[in-house]
Amino acid sequence: MSAKIVVVGSFNMDLTAYMERMPRPGETVSGRRFVTGPGGKGSNQAVAAARLGAEVTFVGRVGQDVFAESALNFWKQEGINTDYVVRDPNNATGVAPIWVDDKGENSIVVVLGSNLAMTQGDVDRAAEVIAQADAVIVQLEINYDIVEYAMQVAKAKGVRTILNPAPAGKLNAQAVALADYLTPNETELEVLSGMAGTDYEAAARSLLTREGQTAVVTLGSQGAMWVNPNGKAIIPPFKVEVVDTTGAGDAFNGGFAVALGEGKPLEEAIRFGNAVAGLSVTKPGTAPSMPTRAAVEALLARG
Repeated sequence: MSAKIVVVGSFNMDLTAYMERMPRPGETVSGRRFVTGPGGKGSNQAVAAARLGAEVTFVGRVGQDVFAESALNFWKQEGINTDYVVRDPNNATGVAPIWVDDKGENSIVVVLGSNLAMTQGDVDRAAEVIAQADAVIVQLEINYDIVEYAMQVAKAKGVRTILNPAPAGKLNAQAVALADYLTPNETELEVLSGMAGTDYEAAARSLLTREGQTAVVTLGSQGAMWVNPNGKAIIPPFKVEVVDTTGAGDAFNGGFAVALGEGKPLEEAIRFGNAVAGLSVTKPGTAPSMPTRAAVEALLARG
């Protein structure tokens, strides 16, 4: 059975410039090439899950512009259900200018536009498909009250919730408590917990306030650490040739959600997410770099 995943989140059109090195303030540098492509954390996670064979529904907003048309066409190609995507008459589709240097590091400016206009009604219209989901994923590129509301609706229907607190932001404790799984990176963990430093376990434990919660801290080249009342462990990454790290966190979350939805145990689900993320960084771009199920299974088999 395919996992049923609902993503409540953002779409941004990525406007990516590749260059030898980042410009300093006031400096102009020459770029090597420029690419436009579909992005946004929510959309990226939806694409990752869909390419892994899940039944994916996207709940979000786009504008009335050409970027919105591109988004809807792209989701259709990926087999993603867009019945609950609202065309906002007052706000532009989100955009994200991205700079990537020759080391594969990136800097991003996000202009969220229609993503911030989501309403509780947008979520309520998707209540039936949420009730049938194996997991609901939310991130922080939409208004925070909708992040919390989407998890409330999911939990009321007994559905597993995954909160990817990205980009880094401070959510209230009630919202954090609604997440069955929290998936921050190091920076996001520091902002969410208010605890600086490298004691990721302590920071992660400070976020867990009820039974059944697990924090999964993504650590880039170090893999991912899970922490819950039963213990902790670090699941190592896969060794790959890094081209572009943009979207790696989204790849992990999409893969992790699918694995959980298919009934895989925690450590196996994290390893699956690590494989999806590892493959994603071997190609440029965000959504376009999301791997197929066959590629992920091949990497897992290689070990």
